[in-house]
Amino acid sequence: MSKLLRIHPDDDMLIALTDLAAGETLGCGNETITTATPVAAKHKLATGDFAEGDVLRLYGVPVGKATRAIKRGEAIGCHNLRHYTAPVDVESGTRYTWVPPDVERWRSTTFAGVVRKDGRIGTANYWLIFPLVFCENKSVEALRDALEGPLGYPTSPFEDLTRDLLEQGPSASRTARRFPNVDGIRIITHTGGCGGTRADARSLCRVLAAYADHPNVAGITVLSLGCQNAQIEMFRAALAERNPKFDKPCFIFERQSSGRTEDMLRNAIKATLEGLHIANAAERRPVPLSALKIGVKCGGSDGFSGISANPAFGLVSDIAVALGGSAILAEFPELCGVENALIARCKNDADRRRFLELMRAFEAKAKAVGSSFSDNPSPGNIRDGLITDAMKSAGAARKGGSSPFVAVLDYAEQTAQPGLELLCTPGGDVEAVTGLVASGANVVLFSTGLGTPTGNPIVPVLKVSTNSAIAEKLDDIIDYDCGPVISGASLQSVAEGLFDLVVKTAGGQYRAKADRLRQDDFQFWKRDISL
Repeated sequence: MSKLLRIHPDDDMLIALTDLAAGETLGCGNETITTATPVAAKHKLATGDFAEGDVLRLYGVPVGKATRAIKRGEAIGCHNLRHYTAPVDVESGTRYTWVPPDVERWRSTTFAGVVRKDGRIGTANYWLIFPLVFCENKSVEALRDALEGPLGYPTSPFEDLTRDLLEQGPSASRTARRFPNVDGIRIITHTGGCGGTRADARSLCRVLAAYADHPNVAGITVLSLGCQNAQIEMFRAALAERNPKFDKPCFIFERQSSGRTEDMLRNAIKATLEGLHIANAAERRPVPLSALKIGVKCGGSDGFSGISANPAFGLVSDIAVALGGSAILAEFPELCGVENALIARCKNDADRRRFLELMRAFEAKAKAVGSSFSDNPSPGNIRDGLITDAMKSAGAARKGGSSPFVAVLDYAEQTAQPGLELLCTPGGDVEAVTGLVASGANVVLFSTGLGTPTGNPIVPVLKVSTNSAIAEKLDDIIDYDCGPVISGASLQSVAEGLFDLVVKTAGGQYRAKADRLRQDDFQFWKRDISL
């Protein structure tokens, strides 16, 4: 295995694929370089001598500016490089052309999808329960707990572990599922709905409406306190705006007008059981791969993310788009520095301008509170080789493959056409995944080099490792390993294997590990302050 990797011919850095000692002479392509300092695996070393103020490139784009002189073969780090990006010009670049990948092997492939009345395709069939305000989180949890066991759904992935530790032996046989076509009872809890601005309350209602309308959801039970900002009328208006023809079972209960908590929950349980009979009528049937809507996300990233899992996601995205499906690239703070390349891929001028407007408005809010996109890399990112936000972004953008962008969406806006779309979300794991699902993703791919358990209440989130060490260490949360790319495996073959897993997951043949662990994470993007 080679010890060094050059990503792009114009790069001023090489990536160390293993720990390197000072004084090692190594080959990389047609060149030879001697390390001037130790270089940790996943970190970078300079390909030449650079003066203070010089701009350095990685992935073929500027990712930093030298803060002091850097010698050829010297390790790159926060001590000698700071964040820098090239100026953005919305009018720059030539019109983009794309050559789709060969997808003949999947042309006749189908997956077992849940087909709704309006023709939209789900990858699961859940009953969803959520509150309009955080005051009702406990009631939502109580409602789930009251339903799951008697209906034959697992109440905890660790039930048997507790029994074993108490030396009670294997658990008794569970009740058979009363509604076999319903995949489970899922809940959302959150910290919003009151105490903030009306704009945030409306935003929460729009996201909740998007989840209610998602094709993975068969029906909803909603709990309200009564006095909060996110009023029932506000939610109903958001639902009507999202889908004027919404016709799923929808039961809403308000505590302050219901009397005792037990009375409200009794009525909610009774109504939900009635709704589950309707939900159980849904059955999976073969649907084409054009029904796939794949959201892509990275979190707990490392120096290998941009050369293994993220480009594999890009190939998966390109395959899905070539088959008539959709893909969604999110995390605007992690597209900082590659704006010109992304603008060039937008199919129309309005989307070019909107992308830049959303990026600038987002960063302006960050600057207003004394921060910026340059603060995005976490201590874990930096420790594992992602020194600047531009460096992190250049690798993160590879999740979007190479197809043109057919639309630019703000948070929770609905995907409306096949193809690749840009979605404005924060880089935070749960906020971004929440937004991807709200925009219509029915499978989410999540790359990680350090490990994260992130999941979602209604959509499978496949965790994909960037290196084999983390896949082995955290095998309970990692669904697929792209680490073989680092040791020389073909990126194409690894990506094709991942796409096949996406198809199996969409059809219910594979259950994401986040689902097995009940990692039902939800956090909407709260853009304003608390009052």
